[in-house]
Amino acid sequence: MRKIILVLFLLAFHTLSFSQEKKNNISIEFKNADLKTAIESLEKAAGYKFYFDENWLKSETVLINGIYTDTSLDEILSAVFEKTNLNYFITNKKIILTKNTIIHSSLPDNYFEPATASQTIAENKDKTKPLFHQQLDTKKQNTTTNGITYIGKEKKGEELKSYTLSGTIKNEKTKKPLSNVTIKVRDKNISTTTDEQGNYKIDVPSGLNYIEIESINHRKDTQPIMVYDNGKLDVTLYESINELDEVVINKNANRNVKTAVAGVSSIDVEGIKNIPLVLGERDIFRVATTLPGIKTTGEGSAGFNVRGGKDDQNLILLDNAVLYNTSHFLGFFSAVNPYTTSKVDIYKGSIPARFGGRLSSVFDITTKNGNPEKFSGEGGIGSVTSNLSISTPIIKNKSSLLVGIRGTYSEWILKRLKDESLKNSEASFFDGILKYNHKISTNNNIETTLYYSKDRFSISSDSVYKYSNALVSLKWNHSFNAKSKADLIFTNSEYKFNIDYDNGGINSFDYGYKLNETQGILNGNYTLNKKHAFNYGVSSKLYNVDPGYLHPKKPEDATLIPVNIDGEKALESAVYFSDNYNITEKLLITLGLRYSSYSALGEATERIYQSNAPINDDTVIGSQYYKKNEAIKTYGGFEPRIAARYLFTDDFSVKASYDKTYQYIHLLTSNTTQSPTDAWKLSDLNIAPQKAQQFSLGLYKNLDDDNLELSLEGYYKKSDNLLDYKVGAELLLNKNPETQLLQGEGKAYGIEFLIKKNTGKLNGWLGYTYARTFIKSDSQFLEEKVNNGHYFPTNFDKPHEVSAVLNYKFTKRYSLSSNFVYQSGRPITYPIGSYVYNGLEYTLYSDRNKFRIPDYYRLDVGFNIEGNHKIKKLSHSFWNISIYNVLGRNNPYSIFFVTTNGEIKAYKTSIFSVPIPTITYNVKF
Repeated sequence: MRKIILVLFLLAFHTLSFSQEKKNNISIEFKNADLKTAIESLEKAAGYKFYFDENWLKSETVLINGIYTDTSLDEILSAVFEKTNLNYFITNKKIILTKNTIIHSSLPDNYFEPATASQTIAENKDKTKPLFHQQLDTKKQNTTTNGITYIGKEKKGEELKSYTLSGTIKNEKTKKPLSNVTIKVRDKNISTTTDEQGNYKIDVPSGLNYIEIESINHRKDTQPIMVYDNGKLDVTLYESINELDEVVINKNANRNVKTAVAGVSSIDVEGIKNIPLVLGERDIFRVATTLPGIKTTGEGSAGFNVRGGKDDQNLILLDNAVLYNTSHFLGFFSAVNPYTTSKVDIYKGSIPARFGGRLSSVFDITTKNGNPEKFSGEGGIGSVTSNLSISTPIIKNKSSLLVGIRGTYSEWILKRLKDESLKNSEASFFDGILKYNHKISTNNNIETTLYYSKDRFSISSDSVYKYSNALVSLKWNHSFNAKSKADLIFTNSEYKFNIDYDNGGINSFDYGYKLNETQGILNGNYTLNKKHAFNYGVSSKLYNVDPGYLHPKKPEDATLIPVNIDGEKALESAVYFSDNYNITEKLLITLGLRYSSYSALGEATERIYQSNAPINDDTVIGSQYYKKNEAIKTYGGFEPRIAARYLFTDDFSVKASYDKTYQYIHLLTSNTTQSPTDAWKLSDLNIAPQKAQQFSLGLYKNLDDDNLELSLEGYYKKSDNLLDYKVGAELLLNKNPETQLLQGEGKAYGIEFLIKKNTGKLNGWLGYTYARTFIKSDSQFLEEKVNNGHYFPTNFDKPHEVSAVLNYKFTKRYSLSSNFVYQSGRPITYPIGSYVYNGLEYTLYSDRNKFRIPDYYRLDVGFNIEGNHKIKKLSHSFWNISIYNVLGRNNPYSIFFVTTNGEIKAYKTSIFSVPIPTITYNVKF
């Protein structure tokens, strides 16, 4: 009945009195007139009476200028109120002003449809205190009427448009930005979250919307917002004051179950301070090796093996730039400073399409952003190392600088040893990182990272070994709207080493190597709807390699011949696209496609070998010269990636994936483990790129409200063109390394089990891995055949591995930690006899890697003491007292053989054969 009466009234009103009288033209001039003056002038010139609330004019500060000659009243009014929140309606010599909204002369099409929740103003249940304060945008004021916030003013014909709402959410008490706050539009399936600086951006439909703001630690708020234009709404939330026994926030809750990516692990960088490690040093990579599927060849070794992959098959990214050498101190310490690291994501199963260039894994390491609000820092003092990281705002709340430095003072330990040869040794390292972050605007942000590390060691007084990493990364992030954003990234990485041998004689020399890589990436993300989220981009990198040189220190007297290996150059590019497709609530599929292309470039001279013959110096039939930047050989191919997840329940899922990958760069090493003096070699005319395909299947289950995570994963990997080496291969300063290399097939398979407890007095994880890794070098030529062309275990094949990392909290300040590792012994080749040839006796060796060294196991313990948890303190401290190898197990690192008086004797080497106690002090300020 109400609607019928209202309709009749409006029809009568429209028939009897509605008139815009657009033909009533007038002439008028405004000179810096405020609104009230302009209205009074119009009343005199046009003979119309204005109706409005004078309080509306007080908030409008616009000044009006203009000359209008024989101009319609409607046109003049539109110009006068254009930059205000006022609308107008003309009828019967009257002009009625309205705030924000329009007086409609006809009913909307859906007026007689039942009202919905979005058309009903919700009442604020807590009227004793506002839930948030609103701060007005300086460019476009927001107004609040009857509990509704108006942004912009209503315009005719724009009822179906959507607008962008942006702003910053802060804590009402501290005024600090709040990250990970959810902002969503009720009943619209539109949502977003704030970034680390508390900023958000969301597209909302025109008209009345109910904005819901949710945060775990703050009071939930729902506010009606009338949106007629793009606008800004800054919000401050009140903290929740409910007292709870304990609140645990797990930012990755259910991630292991609900994402489609299989075989991904994240390391809690802050949490690793409780794990007892060698010499008390926090180490991201050593913690990673306690996870299933990630191993090392031995104690103190550099590099690691992921799911049967070689050391060089891991892509290590530090803020998108490649880190080529990951260790300090010959493998005892990580080259990445954990005090400046924000997060570490390890992909060992399903690798996203945006990553490429390696076969086995991706370590995506992100550096912390500096604190844009105040000066802060963190430092630590250990037995052989110290570090310090400081953060300071450059422009408050807009830009910040993070600086981290770390070094060792281990030489004082060497000077106190009784062994004279070790007394004169030296071993030191240094690394530093600088990161600048600047928020240009709500839509634009830039990050710049500079990193440098240097190692220097000398085991004898004659030789000094030096190696260094240097990288720079520049990233520009641009947000087009709430659905689309893109990153433009430029990086440069350099790794080099040098051996300075000086015995005072004529054979002193200087030997060195350098690799430089420059890369550009354009990466984009677009969320089409709740079913499709796209990732796409292009990348290109240029390699420049100086394979090595040897220069005598005294050329005029030296018997050594100077050596300079010709440089290598190559261009590797890729284009990729992926779709995170939610087919149903239970079935999620990630489809990825990557195409990579690689070209070895001149200037170079490449050998041509006889076909159907082994590659050696005797089968060379010619050479080919290639001009500068001329393509020597081009490789490439498609690298499809697919991962699927089916969710049986909210805490139980099954995942499957398939990945194909290419790798165009190889590490030349005949050692058991990666060495700082190993050289990287680019694919060329005679060395093909490595290729791999991996299948994986996993079950994932969470218990106890996601506090307990269980996973069981199986995988099978098939590889081609893996590098192996001929017996007695000589790689050092070899101008034609292909004559020493073999390229064969590989296969790896395994099962990984992990149980992880996130909170409570007892937390940590227990992992078990059964894994096998084999390689086959088969050929019709005997010198290119190993073990009669059959598969044999690789140097890092360790079938069984158990790791347990546990922490028990006695109180909030005191805890006990332990780290236990068991591994099968790695393969080794033993001498099994001797034979006589041409009157000389030779040693007869077994098939390659037929035997194994003894199994490895180790237990570490640590006691942790947190400082008191008072909030208002200048600093917060943390003590760690740990014992590495508490059982004193004499674990063999390697076995070697010595012939004495015609008898072959076996000896083993160990790194740490006794317990190693350490004390580490950390402080935050």
